[in-house]
Amino acid sequence: MKIVYLDAATVGDVSFASIAALGDLVCWPESTAEEALERVKDCNVLIVNKVLVTRELLDAAPALRLVCEAATGVNNIDLEACRERNIPVRNVAGYSTDSVVQATFMHILSLLGNAPYYDNTVKNGTYSAGTLFTDVSRSFYEIRGKRIGIVGMGAIGTGVARVAEAFGMEVVYYSTSGTGHCREWPSISLEELMRTSDVISIHAPYNERTAGLIGEAELAMMKPSAIIVNMGRGGIVDEAALAQAIDNDSIGGAALDVFAREPLPGDSPLLRTRHPEKLRFTPHTAWASVEARTRLINCIADNIRTEMGL
Repeated sequence: MKIVYLDAATVGDVSFASIAALGDLVCWPESTAEEALERVKDCNVLIVNKVLVTRELLDAAPALRLVCEAATGVNNIDLEACRERNIPVRNVAGYSTDSVVQATFMHILSLLGNAPYYDNTVKNGTYSAGTLFTDVSRSFYEIRGKRIGIVGMGAIGTGVARVAEAFGMEVVYYSTSGTGHCREWPSISLEELMRTSDVISIHAPYNERTAGLIGEAELAMMKPSAIIVNMGRGGIVDEAALAQAIDNDSIGGAALDVFAREPLPGDSPLLRTRHPEKLRFTPHTAWASVEARTRLINCIADNIRTEMGL
């Protein structure tokens, strides 16, 4: 059995041993659409993350028996074309929940705690050159007692809520589906969430209900001290409007792990703000702890084992 991974570089340097044990595994770091057509010719199992699985690609793979998505979302796969060919598609859910929850609080604590400033003050010699034992020229804020408004109360949002409560935060949420199924915390309107929250944390999928959900009008509702964190999907927050809010010093800060275009274009207004100290970025890595990537590979192996009857 030949297993072809068309964009294996997306999971980095974790071991592929659990998949390799199931057949002849060929890993390509990246594949263009043209390269993919050649590389799937004799494959039985196809693994992809962002590579598009189109009708043309499926036609180029007559021996294909299974498509494995190395992620949760399958919007890069033509599901109808797979159904027509009786090719099952299997994704992996829940593997990165703990990783994203941890990354969320890494950003929240960094923003509220002004971590980069204090770190740089020691490293650049400013602290050593001073006369005081402390540096209180910049403020930081306690997380206890703050209200966190969570946009999207799925598995990750729920995980964030539980950690927030452990910190002593008040939790509220907005249901992007319009139905507040979670009864553990209050479900409120988006406007109330934006106006009353000290921390706004986004953990929603990108769809017709969330595209551009947080724009200029919503950002203008925020408290001047409030921060917003997007660990969901790029495009939920209007990046130009967010850059303007940072420029105008009208919100406390923002952290983004996801962007409307990835990689983030070099001319993005987010990279040219007057207050870069109020921004935190990670390059779509919140999902990617070593443990999460290892779980992902092992779950893909389980999917192959199950579907191929091994």
